[in-house]
Amino acid sequence: MTFICTSTEPVVETKAGKIRGFKFDSTYHFYGIDYGKAKRFEQPEPVEPWEGVKDALSYGYITYPFQPDSPNGDLMVPHRFWPKSEDCLNLNIWTPSIDKNAKKAVMVWLHGGGFAAGSAIEMVAYDGKNLSEYGDVVVVSVNHRLNVFGFLDVSEFGEKYANSQNAGIADLVLAMHWIHDNIANFGGDPENVTIHGQSGGGSKVMTLMQVAEADGTFQRAIIQSGSSPSLDLISWKSTKRFADRMFAKLGVEPNIETLLEMPAEDLLKLAQEANPKEFIQWGPIENGYFDRPLISGATEHAKTISLMVGTCFGEFSTFGLNVPNRANMTKEEKEAVVFEKFGEEKGRKLLDLFYKAYPGHDALDAIVLDDNIRTSSRMILDQRANDGLKETYSYMLGYTFPFDGGKAAWHCAEIPFVFHNIDKVPICNEAGIGEKLQNEICTAWVNFAKTGNPNNEYLPKWEPYEKGHEVTMVFDRESEPRVDYDRELVEYHKELKYAYEHPDMLM
Repeated sequence: MTFICTSTEPVVETKAGKIRGFKFDSTYHFYGIDYGKAKRFEQPEPVEPWEGVKDALSYGYITYPFQPDSPNGDLMVPHRFWPKSEDCLNLNIWTPSIDKNAKKAVMVWLHGGGFAAGSAIEMVAYDGKNLSEYGDVVVVSVNHRLNVFGFLDVSEFGEKYANSQNAGIADLVLAMHWIHDNIANFGGDPENVTIHGQSGGGSKVMTLMQVAEADGTFQRAIIQSGSSPSLDLISWKSTKRFADRMFAKLGVEPNIETLLEMPAEDLLKLAQEANPKEFIQWGPIENGYFDRPLISGATEHAKTISLMVGTCFGEFSTFGLNVPNRANMTKEEKEAVVFEKFGEEKGRKLLDLFYKAYPGHDALDAIVLDDNIRTSSRMILDQRANDGLKETYSYMLGYTFPFDGGKAAWHCAEIPFVFHNIDKVPICNEAGIGEKLQNEICTAWVNFAKTGNPNNEYLPKWEPYEKGHEVTMVFDRESEPRVDYDRELVEYHKELKYAYEHPDMLM
């Protein structure tokens, strides 16, 4: 192992000035690079040039999450907790080279947490060193404004706030331009950039594909469990109305000065107190800045972007399943749990569809099957197929992890495999399976980033998702491509779940 960090090495020139990182093993690290600055609710501006050399040796501040951090579920999704600030427009870079002629493919990670929480370093598995080293790619992760700081509509208070409801997306657009303008000096190819993100990060990928100001800053995109219909529904509860609720909570007439003068923690607390359950869903609002893909259709530029879309088998759906002795149950006993929930006739139909789609899984997995994000992801895939677009790929992480007798892949479960970081997440390390999945998945992501085609030596042939030939690569103990294999199952599962949540429908 090697470590280098001197007054002169490694130092990289950006358009605003020089920065110093460090080299560990074969990877150069640059942390907390400021790509912009922004006054509250205003659009971001590029950083001012500086003299001398700035250190990029520590992760930068992250934005304030809408709800307080709460350590939970770290066995499945190990987390980091970090200092917060409104001054959070920064990014991190891991790269195998700082030769401006290296022209490595660039993979830009947009973190999850909806548009309300999360950060570029929130999860331990977001660390980019292993992905950069394994894939010989430049890895970038980005912080930006969220929740009340990034998406509150105060446009009525003047031109400089006209796009306040999309300020957090404008941050990402500025970051993408910073990457385009500077990444060559970090060994990257500005004409070969892939954005990828999970959950809210996947929705950010969708959004950037629809923002004209981001055109030309990336060529490929990967949406991981992130094509939620909520992206197309956020405008139904306007953040303008929410701003009015905040003023009412304070007992003052609407005025921007009150919000501008509040300390950040007080502004966040006010927003929390003004937000009864589910009143507001933070996120971008259509105002001419971008078009919603599932309503307005993909922009002409978005149609030129190579795209991969996928989900995890279980996502958020625990669906009341609590079977502690699962590993010792017979097939008949597991099926009895399904029949108890849905009745024998409906349960039998569900299982027949389930066994056909997932022959290697047992009956209990049929209960926790995700039917939400898979449905909305297929909407995007079908839209592209109907548009005749060829460079579209679909995947599913169908693996059941060896935890409590078997736990279906949850929301975020693919991330350690994508980043080649299963060494950091113990639950991903089933003997003989974890490393196999890591090679299959990470290599697919890397190859897609480099060429637009995820095929690799670890997988059977993976064909694009096209109309009449809707191929999905199912990553599992035995990974294989399947053609339109789960549509009827997912639709029927959704129907049963609705009936279960509304018992009168079961009559």
